[in-house]
Amino acid sequence: MKEQSKIPTTKVQRAAKFVSTGAKVGGNYVKHYAKKIVNPSLSKEGLHQDNARDIYNSLSELKGSALKVAQMMSMDKNLLPTAYQDKFSMAQYSAPPLSFPLVIKTFQQYLKKSPSAIFDTFTKNAVNAASIGQVHRATKDGRDYAVKIQYPGVADSVKSDLKLVRPFAVRLMNLNEKDLDHYMEEVETKLIEETDYHLEVERSIEISKACGHIKNLRFPEYYPELSADRIITMDWMDGRVMKEFIQANPDQETRNKVGQALWDFYDYQIHTLRQVHADPHPGNFIISDDGVLGVIDFGCVKVIPDAFYEPYFRLIRRDMLDADSDLDRLFTELQFIYESDTAEDKAYFSSVIKDMMGLLGQPFHQHEFDFGDDTYFQKIFEMGEVISESKKFRESEKARGARDGLYINRTYFGLYNILNELKAKVVTTKPEWAAKVAV
Repeated sequence: MKEQSKIPTTKVQRAAKFVSTGAKVGGNYVKHYAKKIVNPSLSKEGLHQDNARDIYNSLSELKGSALKVAQMMSMDKNLLPTAYQDKFSMAQYSAPPLSFPLVIKTFQQYLKKSPSAIFDTFTKNAVNAASIGQVHRATKDGRDYAVKIQYPGVADSVKSDLKLVRPFAVRLMNLNEKDLDHYMEEVETKLIEETDYHLEVERSIEISKACGHIKNLRFPEYYPELSADRIITMDWMDGRVMKEFIQANPDQETRNKVGQALWDFYDYQIHTLRQVHADPHPGNFIISDDGVLGVIDFGCVKVIPDAFYEPYFRLIRRDMLDADSDLDRLFTELQFIYESDTAEDKAYFSSVIKDMMGLLGQPFHQHEFDFGDDTYFQKIFEMGEVISESKKFRESEKARGARDGLYINRTYFGLYNILNELKAKVVTTKPEWAAKVAV
């Protein structure tokens, strides 16, 4: 893959890139509708492919928050046409890498030495390149390391990038702008945290130590003395990324083993630690030949406030979905409905959210759940389409759903999607209070 020798870092340079991309997208629409005059039956598939290509190419040159948002959108399979999903998912593991001279410059700026002065060997080419940074393999004193280097300008451009990417997000996802404004502060906070590599090292050490007892789960060791503001050094983990693991067609027992480790990892974080690795995309997991799951990135961690945890997770109890009087209170606490809503709006939004939480909670209502059941996921995607196409949701004058729910919902649907791709059947361990009503 072609390397980048420079990245636009100033607000003016990055804004100019967005403007030129917008012009390309506008041109694609003009070409599409010109063709449609000649062929009225022409679908939008070609338009989606052209737009996806132009938007991804621009965002991959910019790196950072804009590319990260594209990656997030690709994980929400019900939000985007397939052409965007396929192209934007590349941001998880194969964005164009940074050239080696820029890598050396980053080392000299933050560790005051070149990579060759610190390590015995250091790969000139990145072995993995994503939205925020890229990874090189290194050795020192007989030990293998993975060294993550953040792209220049990423940390300083979060706020301005999100303002620039906003129009694309509104148009591509058909979002209510009030919803987007409501959640943008949460996205901005998390993206700023992701660029804080000192914080990532601290959280990586803390959570990996706390989850070290979980069966069939492994974590790299982190090295603060070889890390800095824009550099993280950790153990190299041998194995295959999730996509490669699934393509190798493992047997059902191994699929279930990996899936169980994933479920147990997230169950313990959410319900015991009350903070969670909130970026469950396939590129963040490495699987060994014997089916042990490795977790390699703690850049995005969501701390779950008690005021959100209590009402939200009460809704995963199957008996709660029939407790109408209590549901009104919980839905109000979670900002799905408001006291000022009309009776009609309360009834509508309550009905849709009740169905959504019922779907999300289904794995909790059974002792064992088969995530290979595609009919279950079809229901989830159909529910997503109902919400995205709903005139009431699009035109609501209030955002629907507490801000804290953004990354929790993303975490669960990301986890469920990976388990579906694995075709894993897992024992759905759960908090004791939830187990009492499960069957």
